[in-house]
Amino acid sequence: MKNLKYFGIILISGMFILSSCKKDECHECHYDGANGEEIELGTKCNDELEDLEANGTTDSEGIHHEVHCHGH
Repeated sequence: MKNLKYFGIILISGMFILSSCKKDECHECHYDGANGEEIELGTKCNDELEDLEANGTTDSEGIHHEVHCHGH
């Protein structure tokens, strides 16, 4: 019974450590400009990355663009 208790503690501790070591997910992002050129937005990570991919971005002229992000 004592061994089972220690095994449970080790298992839970291991799961906690592994989940806390999650690396940032970052990707290079861009959108296609009016003349077909790629407008670079730089490297975006985590929530900012998800938001850009889901909602796109609006440029200084008020035009909305779909954003494309690619891993390294």
